[in-house]
Amino acid sequence: MTTAPAAAARPAPAAPLLTASSLHITFPGRHHAPPARAVDGVDLALAPGEILALVGESGCGKTTLARALLGLVRPTSGEVAFADVPLDYSSRALKAYRRRVQLILQDPSGSLNPRHTVYDAVAEGLRIHRYDGDERAAVAEALSRAGLRPPERFFLRYPHELSGGQRQRVVIAGALVLGPELVVADEPVASLDASVRGEILALLLRLRDELGLSALVVTHDLGLAWNIADRVAVMYLGRIVESGPVEDVLTKPQHPYTQALLSVLPDAGREPVVLGGEPPDPSRIPSGCRFHARCHILASGEAEAAGVAQRCRTDELPVLPAGSEEPRVACHWATRRTREERGQR
Repeated sequence: MTTAPAAAARPAPAAPLLTASSLHITFPGRHHAPPARAVDGVDLALAPGEILALVGESGCGKTTLARALLGLVRPTSGEVAFADVPLDYSSRALKAYRRRVQLILQDPSGSLNPRHTVYDAVAEGLRIHRYDGDERAAVAEALSRAGLRPPERFFLRYPHELSGGQRQRVVIAGALVLGPELVVADEPVASLDASVRGEILALLLRLRDELGLSALVVTHDLGLAWNIADRVAVMYLGRIVESGPVEDVLTKPQHPYTQALLSVLPDAGREPVVLGGEPPDPSRIPSGCRFHARCHILASGEAEAAGVAQRCRTDELPVLPAGSEEPRVACHWATRRTREERGQR
């Protein structure tokens, strides 16, 4: 009698490449106003080869968080670590760090010096880091990987001679030339025509598959997150309010804020949710759930019916844990609803 083979053990999750732990970033208030809490308690983890989308409205703190992860802003408290090593803010250590972590900016026209040729723009990082290999070959390889082929054809061109999509590819080549392990892309396709956006997103996916490149994509566009990300973290007023695998978060959003962001997408199949007012001032974060003043669930009476309306107004929610493979949400109403679905009273 033969026995069935033992089930293969599930591989252990890869150790995070980049982590943020209890991250807070405050800026001094103007005219004796309280400090602005731009990032107000964030735990975040990014695995090797993973694409994480950081999503939220303008002013929610996502760009400040990204700048902190790049070492461009020093946290008020908390820690950023890369490959399990806390970030060192000495100039020498940051220079070495930025060889491994590169930034792709939103506007390629603003990122490229109009007086520099494509070759010089891509070679700039090599020269800053005193690359001792074959510079011409490295520039050619980076341009080729970014989809500008044959690369030599672009060496002596200037930014004004290129299309918007080609300029963005030059910016990507400049990030790739140093062989980074992680890129932080801040609204990487926001300034491009719709016909070109898909090409750039496909390029980022191909680079992940070919090079094992990790990416943090900062965006206000949940549609972009759906097309490119493995996981998504939704940020509101300095804190992540929902996170998880992209399919879970975007097909079964739990937080009312995520639901509102999704409802305005074309073909969302949802009644559009119009959020009242602007996000609160980060120097005056409200008590309780920081979203409660704009929450349609609270305004409609659903939170009251669920017995959590007062908690929404008064009880602060915990910081979501980093890197969980399960969907997580910081919302009294969503948490209560999940417990009821599981039969937990």
